[in-house]
Amino acid sequence: MPRTTRERLRPVVFLALAFLLIDSAGAQEWTRFRGPNGAGRSETVLPAAFEGNQINWVTKLPGIGHSSPVIWGDKVFLLSADPKTATRYVVCVDTKGKIQWTKEYTSESHPIHVRSSFASCTPVVDESRVYVAWSTPKQTTLVALSHDGTEAWQRDLGTWTSQHGFGTSPIRYKDMLIMFVSQQAERLKPDEVAGESSMLALDAATGETRWQTPRKSIRVCYSVPFVHQGKDGRDELISCSTAEGIFAVDAETGKPRWNYADAFSMRTVGSPIEAGGLIFGSTGSGGGGNYVVALKPGPEPEVAYQIKRNAPYVPTLVADNSGLAYLWFDKGIVTCIDVKTGEEHWRERVSSAFSGSPVIAGDKVYCMDEDGVLIALAASKEYKLLGKTDLKEPTRSTPAIAGGRMYARTESQLYSLGGPSS
Repeated sequence: MPRTTRERLRPVVFLALAFLLIDSAGAQEWTRFRGPNGAGRSETVLPAAFEGNQINWVTKLPGIGHSSPVIWGDKVFLLSADPKTATRYVVCVDTKGKIQWTKEYTSESHPIHVRSSFASCTPVVDESRVYVAWSTPKQTTLVALSHDGTEAWQRDLGTWTSQHGFGTSPIRYKDMLIMFVSQQAERLKPDEVAGESSMLALDAATGETRWQTPRKSIRVCYSVPFVHQGKDGRDELISCSTAEGIFAVDAETGKPRWNYADAFSMRTVGSPIEAGGLIFGSTGSGGGGNYVVALKPGPEPEVAYQIKRNAPYVPTLVADNSGLAYLWFDKGIVTCIDVKTGEEHWRERVSSAFSGSPVIAGDKVYCMDEDGVLIALAASKEYKLLGKTDLKEPTRSTPAIAGGRMYARTESQLYSLGGPSS
């Protein structure tokens, strides 16, 4: 090729590669519960409140649920269910608000907590498939579907013992699908058998077991793992439970790495996060007594500090890039702390109740209250309520952010908020 031709083509090739990289990164913005590595953060800048043309569309979903949306490219995936029959619906909605397909799975109704649902698992999605799980007491189902709704594989992981129902969510690590299978072993009914807990890795393409590591069982817990690099450079999966506190297993092999077993005295529902070199996990109960543990991770983990006032039980913490963390207490109070020291910068009541988890978009922290009001606060050492958006239906879900937009799920509807108009 002549030099002049190469010189003319160079900027075209560069731009094509740049657009390819941008598109690839955008497609992978929010593929699991709370987005990249479960941190709940996006650099996207969004309005403080959404009204008029900032509400792109609202789509009615089959059934109801608390499953949060995940996104790949121009497709949004979530789980829903019939509250009477427990029939599950895996739903794909395009980013213009049209339902592309719904995959229906007949199930059976069974007792769950009044605040739970038959669709509380958030899927995980990759370039080929979407993966989602649910259970009955007799069977735990994990299913993989292609992006067009064709079933790729399905696994029955066995019985599920729980007081409150199913609610854990899978994640992807390299070519594996990872799930923390935590089950109940105490306070059982006369006809119940103690459940067997484990960290489980499946081949994402086939569903075959790659490794399975038994974990201790006390109370069913719902922590979703995240990937952490150990001091020796190996990837670890960090998770939480009543029985084993904050713990790590080798991401490649499942071999136990370390744990701080005395971290928690109650159930863990919120998921762990990493901020400022510390691992944060929370524990609590419907009766109160919640607290947060900030742990120095490693072969000899130690507690840096605890937070016992207005600590979250169900909502997961979120931290920004400036060394601040935001704790959205279940009963409507938000606290901002310094991640290094636990020093409190502010604490304010902003609502009556939260069950979904907060996320950060740009310079704002968002969370939906149980009435369906999306609240935006400044991500700052100074408290500032920036805006509220009434989504007009109860929710216990967590927003997702991708392609410059926020996707918010109420019990039976999916919203697209902000960003360019469709």
